[in-house]
Amino acid sequence: MNKLFSLHGNKGQATTEVVLLFPLFVIFILFIIKIFGLLILSQKMEIAGYYAARRYQLQSHETDYYANTWDRRFLKKDIQRKVENYLGFDNPDMRKFLSLNKLKIDIDPSGNWIKVVLTAYTRPPRIQFLCHYNKDRVCRQDAKCLKGYAFLCETGGEVKVIKYVGHNERPAPYQRPEGR
Repeated sequence: MNKLFSLHGNKGQATTEVVLLFPLFVIFILFIIKIFGLLILSQKMEIAGYYAARRYQLQSHETDYYANTWDRRFLKKDIQRKVENYLGFDNPDMRKFLSLNKLKIDIDPSGNWIKVVLTAYTRPPRIQFLCHYNKDRVCRQDAKCLKGYAFLCETGGEVKVIKYVGHNERPAPYQRPEGR
């Protein structure tokens, strides 16, 4: 009975397996962390896109004078500053975890709908032991592999969110016919 549960039977076997599997485990954990970071970034971008579109809808102006001055100079910059703060551009740890590089906000109020586009550009994670190899030898002209290598080691990526909102057409306040 003691021989069945003996820990002294095969010395060194577990150590060898751990040493051989540990690098694979580390690579697997790093990929999971980066994928989790991208999922968090995409969810935060959806929420920030809703905020930016709704705020622009409620606070923008229809007249050309205010649309070209206050909306463009103050409102758009204030929305971008608050979205950057929410996404984590002001927090160095969050910026590093999400690999944030820059944020771009495009607002197109022409037409029947206001189109708000948020684009977050990420830095490449640059996992050192994966980027040492030549991408032509690793990928052998596989398009998906080249795209993944470019994301991991060279360019990073972008997360884009597009939101459409209607114009803020405030109803005219009710006035009595006699003018009081």
